[in-house]
Amino acid sequence: MTGEQGKGVGKTSTDVKDSRRDRLKLALRENLKRRKSQARGRTDADDASSGSPDFPLDDASGEKPGS
Repeated sequence: MTGEQGKGVGKTSTDVKDSRRDRLKLALRENLKRRKSQARGRTDADDASSGSPDFPLDDASGEKPGS
């Protein structure tokens, strides 16, 4: 039973660390893209909902809005 004993056959600890680092880097990049997209969507929705209408919603004169 001389030779390799099944520990790390074909992979060294640096290879494992590099692959883990690459996976984490990719996951972080995808997470950042997703969060930016969500933030853009929220900003667009806020702009659409907070826009001022063409006519006041509550008019003290008692008339219907827009007429």
